[in-house]
Amino acid sequence: MSHRLIRWLLAASAAVCLTVALNTSAMAKVTLTMYYPVAVGGPLTKVVGSMVADFEKTHPDIQVKAVFAGNYNDARVKALAAIKAGEPVQLSVLFSIDMYQLLEQGLIVPFNDLAVTAADKQWLHSFYPALMENGTYKGKIYGIPFQRSTIVMYYNKDAFREAGLDPNKPPATWEQMLAMGKKLVKKDVSGNVQRWGVMIPSTGYPYWMFGALAMENGKTLMSADGTHTFFDAPAVVAALKYWRKLGEAGIMPKGTIEWGTLRQNFLDGKTAIMWHSTGNLTAVKNNAKFAFGVAMLPANKRRGTPTGGGNFYIFKQASPAERKAAFTFIKWMTSPEQSARWSIATGYIGISPAAYRTKALQDYVMSFPAAAVARDQLKYATAELATYQTGRVRQLLDDAIQAALTGGKTPEAALKEAQAQANRLLRPYR
Repeated sequence: MSHRLIRWLLAASAAVCLTVALNTSAMAKVTLTMYYPVAVGGPLTKVVGSMVADFEKTHPDIQVKAVFAGNYNDARVKALAAIKAGEPVQLSVLFSIDMYQLLEQGLIVPFNDLAVTAADKQWLHSFYPALMENGTYKGKIYGIPFQRSTIVMYYNKDAFREAGLDPNKPPATWEQMLAMGKKLVKKDVSGNVQRWGVMIPSTGYPYWMFGALAMENGKTLMSADGTHTFFDAPAVVAALKYWRKLGEAGIMPKGTIEWGTLRQNFLDGKTAIMWHSTGNLTAVKNNAKFAFGVAMLPANKRRGTPTGGGNFYIFKQASPAERKAAFTFIKWMTSPEQSARWSIATGYIGISPAAYRTKALQDYVMSFPAAAVARDQLKYATAELATYQTGRVRQLLDDAIQAALTGGKTPEAALKEAQAQANRLLRPYR
């Protein structure tokens, strides 16, 4: 064989190898589409966008296209519509309580099937147990916590001083909130209320606030398997009576209070106390013109709050390579370092004990102790209301709450009717 032929064969072989390498590299590039809810408090778009960009820098073989889709309900509707239309959607952050609906439609895969190594399995069980309740079904984990919260009590320390109350001792019981709330109400010379004592939102997510009141009175709203609700239990009825009493006593406006404007009402000094998501913490910190405090919700029979917020889900329609890439992305986003970064930027909970052991979050909590309240409250937390037929059951309870608060029905009648209708919806699943 001549030297010229040998050189030609070597050059051709090298070209083939290069072509194969380039094609393999191109094939290895995985593009993921992720639907994400942004209308839940704080400048989340920029935060999520910067985290995705940093992930892509260290994982050049994975591209993540974040579709910011509105509130939780908007994100679910848009993500499911895209799947139905055959569009590529591999993962999403959706309501933690969406799990039953996603399971009913056969849309999601359990993370247990993807966590094959010892490190993966350790990661799968590294999160706070209370945050896992809404993502676990029959021993398998379908939702990984990310944008998670509890309800906390924000209070205006300047208003407390003005009312002759200790600004470092917020109400710790229902009775104390009634008594302090009366002192915190401020009226002008004509008797018009300038500042309310307490505001608890009753639009948007009234069932969520009510889940806290029910738990504080010693009762959860549903069974762990999502097939029963307990809306008309005596302790639950008593919780709704207390909520309505706050309005009847003149401590809180009668009727409904808007979720979306409550934070601004608090910042504008129109209420001395508000119950709201810890996801508003950073926004309140950055915008309050007065000294404020953050505390656990007050107790009656016990302390209590439902968890809330969004979980990561991986959709069944994703290919094996896409599932693997989505799993890699979710592990990165929920790592202690990224969880700490997320918590500091937004106010949402660091989702694992390891997140609070990072230097960044340790330093932040030391400089701003309010950042630890939601985490510490997890020991009293329960799952958010989630059942089969979640949307319809939740709407029944929302309507009952609002009917009672506006005076359209008594708490007993409203909750009894909601329970009867929930029974009809859930009976086929028992």
